[in-house]
Amino acid sequence: MEKQKNAVGRRKEAVARVYLSKGTGNITVNDKEYKKYFPIMYLQNQVELPFKTIDGASSFDVVVNVQGGGPKGQAEAIKMGISRALVEMNAEYKPMLKKQSLLTRDSRSVERKKFGKRKARRSFQFSKR
Repeated sequence: MEKQKNAVGRRKEAVARVYLSKGTGNITVNDKEYKKYFPIMYLQNQVELPFKTIDGASSFDVVVNVQGGGPKGQAEAIKMGISRALVEMNAEYKPMLKKQSLLTRDSRSVERKKFGKRKARRSFQFSKR
C-alpha cells in the first residue's frame, strides 16, 4: 500500500484539499491537468513553487480538489496545501519551505460592506447643492 498524505490549503475564499503520493510528477486539479486548469504562467509557477523549493518535482503525484474564490486564490491555496503535505511526508523539508514563507497562511480577505456606504469604505457621491 502506498503512503498518501493529505493537507488543506486556504487563501481568500478558496479551499484546496491536496492528496500527495510518491509518483512521477503528475499534478491534477479538479480532474484536469493543472496547466489546462491554470492557463496563466504565473499561476502554474505558484502551483510548482513548493516542488522547486525542495528540488523534487518529478518524485510526487498530486491530486487536488479546490473550490471557492478565483484563479489566483485557488493557485495560492494549492501552493500552501502542497507545502503542508510535503512537510507531513518529510519533516526535513520544513526549514526550506518556511524560508520561502510557503507555510504561512495569508489571512487577507475582502473587507465586509458597511451600512450607509456603497462598498466597504467607498461612500455614496456627495452633493453640496
